[in-house]
Amino acid sequence: MSGAEHELSVTCLIEAPREICWKVWTDLKDEWFCPKPWRAEVIEEDMRPGGRSAVQMFGPDGEETGPMEGIFLEVVPNQRVVTTDAYAAGWIPQSPFMTAIWEFTAEGDGTRFTATARHWDAEAKARHEEMGFHPGWDEMMAQFKALCETSAASA
Repeated sequence: MSGAEHELSVTCLIEAPREICWKVWTDLKDEWFCPKPWRAEVIEEDMRPGGRSAVQMFGPDGEETGPMEGIFLEVVPNQRVVTTDAYAAGWIPQSPFMTAIWEFTAEGDGTRFTATARHWDAEAKARHEEMGFHPGWDEMMAQFKALCETSAASA
């Protein structure tokens, strides 16, 4: 099975260098990670293989999701981050939904940013689509791009 079989992805070209995009990804997640009027709160990001990744989302009417709990599998600064919810911190297995891959590729003077969700099976992929992968991740991508470009303009 190829990874793409159960994959959903969004990508865009950002008019900012990878270093700025990386800083926005690592330091400003609460400003772009979920579509407004929802907001995200980072509980913990121990950015090393096996380190905890925990983010909670809050809706405008008091809704709460999560926390989305998982671990980092790979961290290559300014290039790539891979997380999964198949494990909690300490390599404790839990019911998996997806592996997320965040890639930052230099393209001209900017950065090609790609966010990918790889699901274990067709059912999980379909569930994510029904939950609103599009337009949710599209809006997240637009917010991330705008924040990166604003940060680059003021740098």
